[in-house]
Amino acid sequence: MKKVKKIGEDDPRRIVHSMKVALALTLVSLFYYFRPLYDGLGQAGMSAVLTVVVVFEFTVGGTLSKGITRGCATLLAGALGVGAEYLAGFCGDKAEPFVLGLMVFCLAAASTFTRFFPNVKKKYDYGVLIFILTFSLVAISGFRVTEILELAHHRLITILIGGAACVMISISICPAWAGQDLHDAVAGNIEKLAAFLEGNSNLQVSEFFSLPWGESGTASSKHESKSSLEAYKTVLNSKATEEVLANFVSWEPSHGRFRFRHPWKQYLKLGTLVIECACLIETLNRCLNSKSQAKVASEFHVKIQQLCIKMSTESGNALKALATAMKSMTFPSSAVFETHTQNYKATADELEAILGNSSLPTKANLQELMPVLVVASVLIDISKSVEQISSSVHELSLMARSKKQEANPTLKKQQQHGNLNPDISHVTEVRDKFEDSLEIKNVHPPDCNHIAIEVPDTCGDLPEIENLHHLTGRARSQIVYIVFVLIRSNNATVPISETKHVVLIILNVCEGDR
Repeated sequence: MKKVKKIGEDDPRRIVHSMKVALALTLVSLFYYFRPLYDGLGQAGMSAVLTVVVVFEFTVGGTLSKGITRGCATLLAGALGVGAEYLAGFCGDKAEPFVLGLMVFCLAAASTFTRFFPNVKKKYDYGVLIFILTFSLVAISGFRVTEILELAHHRLITILIGGAACVMISISICPAWAGQDLHDAVAGNIEKLAAFLEGNSNLQVSEFFSLPWGESGTASSKHESKSSLEAYKTVLNSKATEEVLANFVSWEPSHGRFRFRHPWKQYLKLGTLVIECACLIETLNRCLNSKSQAKVASEFHVKIQQLCIKMSTESGNALKALATAMKSMTFPSSAVFETHTQNYKATADELEAILGNSSLPTKANLQELMPVLVVASVLIDISKSVEQISSSVHELSLMARSKKQEANPTLKKQQQHGNLNPDISHVTEVRDKFEDSLEIKNVHPPDCNHIAIEVPDTCGDLPEIENLHHLTGRARSQIVYIVFVLIRSNNATVPISETKHVVLIILNVCEGDR
């Protein structure tokens, strides 16, 4: 009972789907229960029942795919079966069974061989099976049945009735769209990878660097989150499910937030990149939990430990921002996402520089450092994989014409009331300088979340977000909007170089507005 309850709780649509199939079977069974309907179709009414059983799928796309292919295959095979029967009839009574047998052999062999073609196997395998079944049934039965046209007509009508009942019930009653499932599956897989990199990976990396020989694997197994491990491992086997959903979604009409000709193929490309990243995470997890670990030298240990943890965290944050944007079908928030992206890229570059400049004078040192080098190398590969996923998500957003994320509510209120500038009556100078020309003005009281940084034109390039994060002392996740304002003097006689300056305003989310 616990398993039954869990299956229903995991996806309540499964219960609804069971009811829908039962309803469709009940409706088509009326062809047997009521005499007027039974007299019209007779024993052929059983084909409608069989059609419901084999055609009704969980998703609308799956039902449409099987229903349409079954109908087309039945129509084509029925026509060929009738034609084969009439053609064999011209050969005489003695030769007729041999001619029919030869035709059945040739068409069955040719149809079965086409099932080995990848495209046919992927999309039309069920239709080919129905074609072979219907042609054989009509051609062979026609040898003993006089009304061959009536047999083919009744079979086609009952299949169309059963297929139509499946499609109507599937669409009209709590439809389960394959497109929505594919979208949620890819976004959910990205979120699973982000959860591992943000949480469990950090704990394992910390234990990997801090525990002595052979102890990290045991301690890690005590603390690791089994659910998060299982979550990322499910991504490794998700390709088959995504391909099936992508096949079904091509049969579905426009629905919900998905327009006609939505870029569904891009989901498969993105899903492949996500699986590649999951494989790298699997490698990282095996390295961190390996029993053959060495305790590294303290100097190298201090240099690389924080970089590995930071790169794992920032990569996870970037993936989380991508997953959130995909679920809402918007472009990733530029301020938050670009901050995490720049952070893990900078950390990866710094880590590569340290690994490249590290001196390994003896073989003993190399043996001690080998586990750490492997972990650091895998983390660098993960950061590069995250960058590829990011590019693919942005490409998908452009192709799908996703909406831009709405501005921060606090910023909207200030823009509406014309109160974008901070209250200068509480301004105090922190007197931190950037390139001897940057002056930060921190606005008080502490609950005020505006920081204005004035950058004169003579200072050259603007500071990067990473530097601003350290200078302002604010949490990186709080920096959500960066606005560049160019101010010029209206007096044309004054040199622009003396009057032009840029104001960089960082708007942070107030705790009360979250």
